[in-house]
Amino acid sequence: MNLETFQPPQGAISDRLLDAAGITIDRLPMLHVIFDRVATYCADGIRHMSASPSYFSVSNIESGRIGDILEAYESNAVAAMFHAVDWDTRILVGFDRDFVFTMVEVLFGSDGTEPPVDDERGFSNIEMRLAQALFEEAGDAVKTAFKAISPTALKLERIETRMDFAIIGRRNNLAVVAKLLIQALGRGGEMFVIIPQSALSPMRQSLAHVVSTDTAPADPRWSKQMHSEVARTSVRLEAVLEERMVDLGEIADLKVGQVLELQASPRSLVRLDCNGQALFRAQLGQSDGSYMLRIEDVVDEDEEFFDDLRDA
Repeated sequence: MNLETFQPPQGAISDRLLDAAGITIDRLPMLHVIFDRVATYCADGIRHMSASPSYFSVSNIESGRIGDILEAYESNAVAAMFHAVDWDTRILVGFDRDFVFTMVEVLFGSDGTEPPVDDERGFSNIEMRLAQALFEEAGDAVKTAFKAISPTALKLERIETRMDFAIIGRRNNLAVVAKLLIQALGRGGEMFVIIPQSALSPMRQSLAHVVSTDTAPADPRWSKQMHSEVARTSVRLEAVLEERMVDLGEIADLKVGQVLELQASPRSLVRLDCNGQALFRAQLGQSDGSYMLRIEDVVDEDEEFFDDLRDA
């Protein structure tokens, strides 16, 4: 092969150079947007599980060696390993000790008057089971937040309390860690998400630009609750048989017992209003000695407007 005539693809060279240098967080603004959404989805998920409000916020997003990141949480956290099927990699979601203890109080109805737990004991079975439920919520939040950029299924494989066993790659491999803070009942804790840079590299072009038109999908549980509450709202309906413009002098001349003749007939349609807004036209009738209305059609606002102009 003549080396002078061989021209490797320019894109392949730049990709290799960028991969070797690692990911620069400042050049991936969409990453901050995604983890802001993770915080929002986590707060929404826990809102349905507790009476006390919990607030999530992104504390920091940084890159580092997997081993160095995990070392900071040794003996102070519990971590769940997720298999990102479509990314062909594994990611870690972890809770530090304060996070777990705070969520125990929040989910079991504490009012925050008891002093926070301050010891170095291991996690109990109840705390581990609660952590698993929270990991499932957190996994759904991460999956939903990345859906617009690179959708993937996340399968919870196992939970570890020793960071030495929370292996998602070689300990000297580069990764991105996002740290999220929780505040509830006057105390808090930290949640962290570790994603290998090798998984984020294929998304680099998408993460380099903020997608302003991308909106978070609606929470189906919240939408259902909102629809239920709106449907139960009481409204006042008014049936208008006829309207007439009169001057103030005619109003002043009205007397008790005076009869006002209407132009409407039994066949005239009645307008059904709600809060001053015309909604339907209805036919007036009787049933079992009471007046009744049968809706005939929907009021077209544009048609009504032009009719008023012609009448004027």
